[in-house]
Amino acid sequence: MKKVTIKNTDLEIAPINFGGNVFGWTLDEKQSFEILDAFFEGGFNFVDTADTYSWWVNGSGGQSETIIGKWAKDRAVRDRLVLATKVGSETKEHPFDISRKHILASVDQSLQRLQTDYIDLYYTHFDDEKTPVEETIATYDELIKAGKVRYIAASNVNPNRLQESFAVSAEKGYAKYVALQPHYNLVEREKFETEYAPLVEKYNLSVFPYWSLAAGFLTGKYRSEADFAKSARGAGIQKYLNETGLNVLTALDQIAEKHETKQATVALAWLLANPLITAPIVSATSKSQLQTLFDAPNLKLDSNDLALLDKASKA
Repeated sequence: MKKVTIKNTDLEIAPINFGGNVFGWTLDEKQSFEILDAFFEGGFNFVDTADTYSWWVNGSGGQSETIIGKWAKDRAVRDRLVLATKVGSETKEHPFDISRKHILASVDQSLQRLQTDYIDLYYTHFDDEKTPVEETIATYDELIKAGKVRYIAASNVNPNRLQESFAVSAEKGYAKYVALQPHYNLVEREKFETEYAPLVEKYNLSVFPYWSLAAGFLTGKYRSEADFAKSARGAGIQKYLNETGLNVLTALDQIAEKHETKQATVALAWLLANPLITAPIVSATSKSQLQTLFDAPNLKLDSNDLALLDKASKA
């Protein structure tokens, strides 16, 4: 499989980013190890998590990092793994926080759970909207100089604060964000395409969209109210069961049948067809689901496919 390099770094990745929020939530440790083994054996090497996954289960999180750390140590694959984690999210114990104090405490806890001495890509998970941008960026720069973090990235940061971050990095000579993790998929297009895509081009960022399959909606398994009971995520995707969402599913059905593949594979291939997108973030809880991810980089959608999806998702 052709690897791609995260822009402004020396990190080489396969173009699917595994979302580790399922580890310690919908997958226990044994099941997580099995999925990680299969993902790695499939030629993929990029795993995304956060210090607070899954705080909605135990109030504080940490389960996902702990499982990934145990797996990477047990399999002795840390040097072949590109590992991303995040800081700043709220839990039941604290609010959103990207202050120097919180980052310095959190990074050491993440390193301990991950059983590693460095993090490849460290994200601002959520902006607290109050910590001075310079304080946050200066702290990241300090972590990079200390060898605890290799590169930094941003997820839920508004466009103005994101631009301010780049201005501070340029003015002070601090490390700068190399990637963006936005909410982007076939049924969530407008915000990324209007507010963030211009910044991605301006600052030459790699892009790793989260909720690439709209919490499972784009797999096609949710087509009526009755389907929401199929998984823990069901209730959260009811908002997509509208005319546009159903039009997208119809288009996915048609293209999946044409290419003899799965709807999820088509949805991911649509993202990968966008030159701004580097690697979609997506989870799987079974080996059959993993195969739909593995197939996406090899599925080349033609102009008719892309036009059909574009029309359906913009309706």
